[in-house]
Amino acid sequence: MRREASILHLDLDAFFAAVEQRDKPSLRGRPVVVGGVGGRGVVATASYEARAFGARSAMSTAEARRRCPSGTAFLGGRFAAYRATSDVVMALLRELSPLVEPASLDEAYVDLAAGEGHDLSVEGVTAIGLSLKERIAEATGGVTGSVGIGSSKMLAKIGSDLDKPNGLVVVPPGSELDVLHPLPVTRLGGVGPATAERLHQVGVKTVADLAAKSLTDLVALAGRAHGSGLYALARAEDERAVVPDREVKSVSHEETFERDLTDLDVLGREIDSMAARVGSRLRTSAYSGRTVTLKLRRYDFTTLTRSQTLPQPTDDPRLIASTARRLLADAGAGGGLRLLGVGVSGLSVYAQGDLFAEGPDAEPLPDVVSAVDAPEAAPAAAEPVERRWWPGQDVRHEELGAGWVWGRGLGRVTVRFEGPLTAPGPVRTVMADDPLLQPADPPDWRTPL
Repeated sequence: MRREASILHLDLDAFFAAVEQRDKPSLRGRPVVVGGVGGRGVVATASYEARAFGARSAMSTAEARRRCPSGTAFLGGRFAAYRATSDVVMALLRELSPLVEPASLDEAYVDLAAGEGHDLSVEGVTAIGLSLKERIAEATGGVTGSVGIGSSKMLAKIGSDLDKPNGLVVVPPGSELDVLHPLPVTRLGGVGPATAERLHQVGVKTVADLAAKSLTDLVALAGRAHGSGLYALARAEDERAVVPDREVKSVSHEETFERDLTDLDVLGREIDSMAARVGSRLRTSAYSGRTVTLKLRRYDFTTLTRSQTLPQPTDDPRLIASTARRLLADAGAGGGLRLLGVGVSGLSVYAQGDLFAEGPDAEPLPDVVSAVDAPEAAPAAAEPVERRWWPGQDVRHEELGAGWVWGRGLGRVTVRFEGPLTAPGPVRTVMADDPLLQPADPPDWRTPL
């Protein structure tokens, strides 16, 4: 634990939903849920308006629909839009210090002591936090963040959560236990539902209750490593450093289906789509990997994985897909699959393989074009290919302009034509195969349409 409150933690507020509300003016002030929109989808983020009705992350989308009122927007994610906004925020953090540790797209730690010329008094870091919040809101078009500043990563993270949304909490040095001990024990990292239940059974409900337990008791309750960690955290002992550019261990993508799938051809096309996404992310981040993993969840909720390690690293979606297809053929789809995932691990800095190698087991990707994949150009095909649209997707109509998918079904797509710097726009319905309607990149919130 440091002598000064010099570690800052930023947590952007309801980030995915906030970006959607910024880019879609008709949704501002309304409940918005972002995540899987199918029957078995899961909520990634709920706006604060939706949270007021009980919607929350990790809840099933079906449950969120039951809780939220009519008119709630349920949207599929737009990773490119979130990444663009996150990049702007992370750049602002790196102006404060060279030591920035992103924990996710919407969360990061900053070591203020490593920055130049910072006043690390309580007043000084408070001013830094206020200025940062203002700059983030201005640079992102209104996305807000909550800031915690403390003498350790644990205290900084807890501080950012104490006054959400758009809050700022500085934990002065010497007051760590005063802030920490009244809190529920679930506020500590590593205390999930199972650990919390075991702690509750022995009368531990607050961090102060935890601090009253001996190391021997906690090791007996949670094991040596976990018990020792809880013992230290209850005493605000956290010496972890801010580590920039954490090593990426794997890249993966998975889908939960609206109904159980058994057709290997259909599942193979899903694998091709996932492999294309994984390959794109690998190339963007300049990584390649040797181990391809297929994740399956069966109709009875049993989950299994199958992996194959390749002779050399790859970022080729064709090779990833063909390997995952073989793993699926070996595992089978008996009884139906409700979830499928493709991942690549064993990563290293990009190493170019033989682009023209045609191994005996090579399987070309089928000529499939979908809005989800958003390829640069459609390959030649003997028959027209059905586009796939999802609620929230960015689109452009050659005559009507830019907008986003409001809904789809019965061969039609309903689009609301608006953008981040327009007034709420009109709604129009067109045929799903209208050649004038195309998927589009996310709008730039800094540039009028």
